[in-house]
Amino acid sequence: MGTDAPRTRRHGALSFLTGLLITVLVLAVTAGALGWWTVQRSFPTTDGRIEVPGLSAAVTVYRDDAGIPQLVAETDHDLFFAQGYVHAQDRFWEMDFRRHVTSGRLAELFGESQVSTDAFIRTLDWRGIAEQEFNLLDDASRAYYEAYAEGVNAYLAERSGADLALEYAVLALQNPGYSPEPWTPVDSIAWLKAMAWDLRSNLGDEIDRALLATALPPEEVARLHPDFAWGAKPTIVDGVSAAPAAAATTPLPTGEGAPSDAAAADVATYAASLGSLRAVLDGIPELLGPEGGDLGSNSWVVSGALTESGMPLLANDPHLGPAMPSIWTQMGLHCAELRDECGFDVAGYTFSGLPGVVIGHNDRIAWGFTNLGPDVADLFVERLQGDSYELDGAMVPLTIREETIEVAGGEPVTVKARSTARGPLVSDVGSDFAAVAEGFPSTSGAPAGEYAVSLQWTALTPGTTAQAVFAMNRARDWSGFRQAAALFDVPAQNLVYADVDGNIGYQAPGTVPIRGSGDGTVPLAGWTSANGWSGTVPFDQLPSAFNPERGYVVTANNPVSANGPMLTRDWDYGYRAAAIERLLDERIADGAKLTADDLAGIQLDTSDSNAAALLPVIAELELDGDAARGARLLASWDGRADADSAEAAYFAVFWRSLLDDMFRTLPDATRPEGGDRWFTVVAGLLDEPDSRWWTDKEHGVAGRDQMLAHALETAWNEASDRLGGNAETWRWGRLHTLTLTNQSFGKSGILPIEWLFNRGPYELGGGSAIVNAIGWDATAGYQVDWVPSMRMIVDLADLDASRWVNLTGASGHAFHPHYDDQAALWQHGDSRAWPFTLAAVQDAADERLELRPTGAD
Repeated sequence: MGTDAPRTRRHGALSFLTGLLITVLVLAVTAGALGWWTVQRSFPTTDGRIEVPGLSAAVTVYRDDAGIPQLVAETDHDLFFAQGYVHAQDRFWEMDFRRHVTSGRLAELFGESQVSTDAFIRTLDWRGIAEQEFNLLDDASRAYYEAYAEGVNAYLAERSGADLALEYAVLALQNPGYSPEPWTPVDSIAWLKAMAWDLRSNLGDEIDRALLATALPPEEVARLHPDFAWGAKPTIVDGVSAAPAAAATTPLPTGEGAPSDAAAADVATYAASLGSLRAVLDGIPELLGPEGGDLGSNSWVVSGALTESGMPLLANDPHLGPAMPSIWTQMGLHCAELRDECGFDVAGYTFSGLPGVVIGHNDRIAWGFTNLGPDVADLFVERLQGDSYELDGAMVPLTIREETIEVAGGEPVTVKARSTARGPLVSDVGSDFAAVAEGFPSTSGAPAGEYAVSLQWTALTPGTTAQAVFAMNRARDWSGFRQAAALFDVPAQNLVYADVDGNIGYQAPGTVPIRGSGDGTVPLAGWTSANGWSGTVPFDQLPSAFNPERGYVVTANNPVSANGPMLTRDWDYGYRAAAIERLLDERIADGAKLTADDLAGIQLDTSDSNAAALLPVIAELELDGDAARGARLLASWDGRADADSAEAAYFAVFWRSLLDDMFRTLPDATRPEGGDRWFTVVAGLLDEPDSRWWTDKEHGVAGRDQMLAHALETAWNEASDRLGGNAETWRWGRLHTLTLTNQSFGKSGILPIEWLFNRGPYELGGGSAIVNAIGWDATAGYQVDWVPSMRMIVDLADLDASRWVNLTGASGHAFHPHYDDQAALWQHGDSRAWPFTLAAVQDAADERLELRPTGAD
């Protein structure tokens, strides 16, 4: 007995542990099964047959092996009804989240933390402007929006809660009472305001100049915001051309003297307030990506005279902030037969929540977009007395609205939104804006009093963009395309064009203000109408080109033309445009005819113009130690920022170190992010080796050569710490990674939730102001901030031979097979076949869903 007792106890303990382990495993399996059921329950039906009330005839939804839907319908109503239904199938949470952003209702979802964001959006009144635009629609466009909303709501009638999306299951943990309301046409139109906000041109530069002016003399502010390199870099329409006549630039005018020395402390406060203002502006949800020099796009079109097929080729890759799921969703909208009742045969990239195709082609024409970037927003400092503002010596009543913000888990918050005739008083939204206005008297020499900051922005005037997409989708030729472009007022885009008759073209559309004073580069005094907008540039005066002699058009956010109306002073600096033109010209000079593969290769080009400027100077330095080792590494580099390049990794670290050392004394909000503007600034300083900017007292560095040597040494140490002591194993992609982040829950700070929705990291090459514009912000690190959000090449010789790829996938449902299945293709520069004709769509179909009217045979 005595010898058996320990064995019995051990056996009992073992039995207990085994039972506990089995219990844990059973619970884990049960939890896993429950979790997988919760995840999968939102996956839509994509094969078979569904009866859907509201249709007049059957609609067929073909999906290829990437889940990309192509819709075939008998009427326009049914086509857009089905588009709404399919968008809701794939992306309804994204749609619901977006409409809460654009209507200033995020606090309804996520609570008190979002009240300040909602207050800003309510002050700008995106939703109110969208309502006005809906009322201005022509009858046909209104019918399309209404049909789309009917389709969305037909899907909502079938599902709710976690059956719609996994996000609703997560939201229920903190906001259990939430249920999405029916979709409306205004929900769709309001999305256009988010597009316009994210592509709002130079408002950040305007604040940046004002902030720099508190610390630097005017000539140094101008040095840090250099003009475009006219005569050296190409414009879109004219090629390389001389600079336009300079407009008179106007600092913030008061007519009442400059700030005194006694105001130095207030200048510091004002500078801090300006920095906060910029941070608040940039903090508004950036559904298309953060504002910055890399927020642009590439597009170009090549005439058939230069192609192997004898017909045009068109390429486009918009550069936007990465998101999970992708900003875009691919789709085809096809009428079974083109006739009066059904006039669409179009495919391309759509926004969930918005009917129609934004970028793509129909059976006759193709088009691409890049951001034109005109200066369409200005800040004004206003003099107030209570609820009135001064204008030309008279006091004018402010327009006042009260907005109530509902807060999940809290009490409603009431916001008073005040506006002048120019626009809303953004200084009413939080203390940061108010501090800018309060600091104005001491920094400008103006008399003491009550001041505010207003924003005038073209998107706050009702426009016609809401119907432009349909007009473009149905355009049949150059004339119809330009008529559609004339409706595309905000955000203004560069439009490239090609058609099956062999024509190519370019059109700049958009509402662009004409200013009575200044050039829009700095805030102006609002109490005189002399500083106001006197009108807008007529469409017929905006640049355009049809079948240009050189046989191609390249747009990469560079200036359109040195001639014509003044659109902005803050263009992209032209590095990408120059590289694309160089690569095209090299192929043309060799006598080779261009193919779609050639255009795809250009989209992936990683040549770094910044390296080309700095490497020859580095090669001439007398160096020792780690700086010399760094220079030797760079000596054999071809200047390409490929993911597997050790040199590209080291050069990026060097560039970030150099910017930090050179410009450490600038106000924080103006520190270099490292993009094309800073390429131009530093390149200009290379010929001034004794400039003050080459001095860093903190490190005892003076002069260009010492500064470069110090940055090389610092970079070698940092690269070794980050990537290891053996430089042969360094890779740019190990530093330059992309994590695809869900816009709503991806930055929750709760790792299990982030794991559910985020994907990555992906190692990438490319960089800022490079054709393969996978950009990064030197103030934050090396991680990817901007990407080619999609890539497409349209072949007008055979539309079914076109190619496309999305950043993520067709589905917005986490763990769905098509949630991220295009990400690896995109990462490696590959693309997918793009079937268009009905025969090609049917041949590529992996699934076929028939949406049928209720009660149909």
